[in-house]
Amino acid sequence: MSRLLFSSALLLCIFTENSIGAEACESRANALFICGTTNPEDLYQIPGTPWVIASGRISDVAGPIYAVSAEDFSVREIFPANASPPQHDRVTYRNCPGPNPIFQPHGVTLREGSNNNHTLYVVGHGEREAIEVFNVDVSGESPSLSWIGCIISPAGTKRINSITALPGGSLGATNFDTDGGELWEWHPTTGWIEVPGSQMPGPNGLVSSEDGQWFYVGGWSERALVRLSRGSNRIQIDSAPVGFNVDNVRIAPDGKIVVAGHVTRCPESVECELSAARVAMVHPETLEVEQIIDYKGNDFFRLGTVAIEINDEIWIGGIRGSLGIARFVR
Repeated sequence: MSRLLFSSALLLCIFTENSIGAEACESRANALFICGTTNPEDLYQIPGTPWVIASGRISDVAGPIYAVSAEDFSVREIFPANASPPQHDRVTYRNCPGPNPIFQPHGVTLREGSNNNHTLYVVGHGEREAIEVFNVDVSGESPSLSWIGCIISPAGTKRINSITALPGGSLGATNFDTDGGELWEWHPTTGWIEVPGSQMPGPNGLVSSEDGQWFYVGGWSERALVRLSRGSNRIQIDSAPVGFNVDNVRIAPDGKIVVAGHVTRCPESVECELSAARVAMVHPETLEVEQIIDYKGNDFFRLGTVAIEINDEIWIGGIRGSLGIARFVR
């Protein structure tokens, strides 16, 4: 795969004065934008569909959830606007006090179901720190969300950031704390437990292997992808330095780990080149690293946080004034 380097001149989005949702985007060179989103911090494609879920952010306590089409690049808000009525699952989520109509969506993950219905988990900040849970129905023209429960964050955690679906209905989560964070697992019958050996500064993004035997953690402070064994008596932890602050991580169709982040400040006494968005591909077994994107950013796209592989493109979402999804042709 060839290395792709993009300067800020490649991307331009022109905004109307009063409406973020009505941007007109202009393509430049090999890069494109999908507009109509506000700070799309995390992206997750619904398997077997052209739809990508994007978590938006308009404040520290509020934001929408979007459905983005990989076919025509249309954007539709599906929460809180256009959501179906809540249907609280009081058995699985018996400790959840009830629906939360307004929160800031953060990390997302999905558990595949059947009959066009899946379970979407969304980290939420605001009135409560919790993972908000939805049924997502993809049988219609666009996905439809219905809130079904919540999982209150573990006591004492600073800020749950990313989550991953594990076998048996369980979830994994990162507690993002640069002074010393860790991973947690939630089980439907026993609740939260801390993952042994997972203590590290600034654990951010998170995915797991299909068999549930490995965690792949975005080491924001360590500037590395961290691989951690799961469910084994012998804890194994390995690191693949990538040279930038790792935010979210995703799994590509070929099984490699898509690692996304940024370089917004240099370590003391070390020179480095600032970058709004960096993306690398990491082999899950050898931990071999291949850098593929280095984007300097502009007034429209300020801080990249996540990358996913869609067809022959890399899509990058971001925050802090990143008012669109950047598309880079492979």
